[in-house]
Amino acid sequence: MDIADFFDTFFEEAEELLSDMEQHLLELDVDDPDSEQLNAIFRAAHSIKGGAGTFGFVVLQKTTHILENLLDYARKGELTLRADLVDTFLEAKDIMHEQLDAYRSEEEPNQEAFERICQTLQQIALDEIGQQLDGPAIPAAEPKAAPAASENSAEASSSEEQGADGLLLVALLNVVDKDRILLVEELEQLGEVQSQSGDAKRYEVILKSSDSADDIEAVMCFIIEPDQIEITAVEGVVAESSNSAPATAEPEASAPVVPAPQAPAEKTASKASPAKAATKEKPKKAAAESSSIRVSVDKVDQIINLVGELIITQSMLDQTVSDLEDQSVGNSSLQNGMSLLQRNARDLQEAVMSIRMIPMEFVFSRFPRVVRDTAGKLGKEIELVTEGKSTELDKSLVERITDPLTHLVRNSLDHGVEMPDVREAIGKPRVGKLTLSARHQGGNILIEVRDDGAGMDRDRLLTKARENGINVSDAMSDEEVFQLIFAPGFSTAKEVTDVSGRGVGMDVVKRNIQSMGGRVEIQSKLGEGTNTRIVLPLTLAILDGMSIKVGGETFILPLSTVLESLQPSKDDMYAMAGDDVVIKVRDEYLPVIAIHEVLDVENAITDPTKSIAVIVQGEGRRYAMLVDELIGQQQVVVKNLEDNYRKVPGISAATILGDGSVALILDITGLHRLSRYKKEAGKKVVNNQNLSFFKEAEPL
Repeated sequence: MDIADFFDTFFEEAEELLSDMEQHLLELDVDDPDSEQLNAIFRAAHSIKGGAGTFGFVVLQKTTHILENLLDYARKGELTLRADLVDTFLEAKDIMHEQLDAYRSEEEPNQEAFERICQTLQQIALDEIGQQLDGPAIPAAEPKAAPAASENSAEASSSEEQGADGLLLVALLNVVDKDRILLVEELEQLGEVQSQSGDAKRYEVILKSSDSADDIEAVMCFIIEPDQIEITAVEGVVAESSNSAPATAEPEASAPVVPAPQAPAEKTASKASPAKAATKEKPKKAAAESSSIRVSVDKVDQIINLVGELIITQSMLDQTVSDLEDQSVGNSSLQNGMSLLQRNARDLQEAVMSIRMIPMEFVFSRFPRVVRDTAGKLGKEIELVTEGKSTELDKSLVERITDPLTHLVRNSLDHGVEMPDVREAIGKPRVGKLTLSARHQGGNILIEVRDDGAGMDRDRLLTKARENGINVSDAMSDEEVFQLIFAPGFSTAKEVTDVSGRGVGMDVVKRNIQSMGGRVEIQSKLGEGTNTRIVLPLTLAILDGMSIKVGGETFILPLSTVLESLQPSKDDMYAMAGDDVVIKVRDEYLPVIAIHEVLDVENAITDPTKSIAVIVQGEGRRYAMLVDELIGQQQVVVKNLEDNYRKVPGISAATILGDGSVALILDITGLHRLSRYKKEAGKKVVNNQNLSFFKEAEPL
């Protein structure tokens, strides 16, 4: 097996380590640093350095090595931490992330950034501890063979001496046969295996290799846990021990193998992996791989698609059985079996869907850094509070919600929270509070961005809208006024900064959230703060919908958009100027959208008073959709229409019904835009004689 086969595993684990490093750095109290946090940051850097050296990622290894040395001084108390030093460490972490991305893309990292951060870290060492940090000894011809740098200069030199041509005892503890064979094969790639013996509890391999113990451990830890491996240096002629492996035919191994007790390399390995000390005191537990595995998202998506097809097939069979005229005992047993199949298929679907669900903590963990950096630029003091981090959301939505949330957070910090002096002057705490929360509500997830800042000024928003040429009215509700901030080019900032003020972004936020089937709601009170709420479906793969009939066609309305349904009466229908028709529902006039006219469906009911009006909501507005018949509620498997056909106005996706026919899933706001477009294009959408008996609309 080629060592390159472990690249993806290294990249994934390095990403996690960098994320952990950033989180610990952000939580670190520079006035009273927690030793456990400092050790965790050091271990993360140490692990990344070891893996980078093994795979020949020289630039990443050298950057991490210098940072690791500074962190080592910090955890020993020889380097006094300050906020500016933590900022530099965070910058180094960002550059390491960029280097990791470059290696993942098979490109060379940015040399200028590499030299700059190394020079910065070296300067910190000179200024704070009065000495130059040694870079790692990396041969240009074969970077993989470089000895990993240790925690101090004495250990570094011993590690280099071992790297020349040393013997190592590699003990595999509680490793299953399959993994042990793979590990031995990998050790053969790293050097020459002198001997091997033992059992499942402890399997020992004598390895002659020029690689350091740290480098070998870094490779092994991609397959097993750190506490399942012990690496110690041994002398060429070994001493006796009653606990060692039986003698082999080789002269060097005629006596049992015992690690040299005072070998410097052994001390290095022990410090690099503190968990190994516990292996001598208590028995090992089973390998962690038995409880979790890494699976490609593509494989999970494939399973979800297959389960979706299974659900469709089950629906077809269920409908076929229900259509049978003969309801004899035999068919009754068949129906019972189909009911059991339906329950099991639903349970399977929910179980598979849960695989894609990941906690919101993956999103929220990015914002301490965003808040810290943004508040620093603005000169504000902010306390970030997160709630509901365990709330789960579909992975595809988690990836897509991060950018809109980032923009909303930056907007709250810039436009919402006041400057510290201003807050004190009006009786507020000097430190502003920003809250990120997530919770489930029905089939949706609610994500809120709340601040205790100045709130939104309704009059100022209306004035700014008129200056931008937006048609507004003083009669607009607060919700409608607050939604103006999502208009393209709209900004209330008095000056443009590198944080905001250009009027670019909020319209994209709303558009992105709507593309995920969600909506944005804003609540604000002047002087008290603003609450921006994002409502999203839990997943895009499954949809709870209402089946409707229009003419001979069946459509699906997302159930989350349906508010109520009613039978229109003549007295409630009003004709507007042109072809527009509105319906009065509890003293509110709602635009009427006749689906058969917008989508050109034939043989549909054309008299609105004989149709059914389904009241739906989209983009914060409510509409009345005229349909012929309500079929019922059902859960459908969403099929992307653009991937299989093309984008269709007014249609968001498609699904397959139990009878095998295709039903289109309607896009509420898209239908309204399509209706307006047809009217503006001169295509008369309302084309029936029933308008003549509608009353003229009452004044609004």
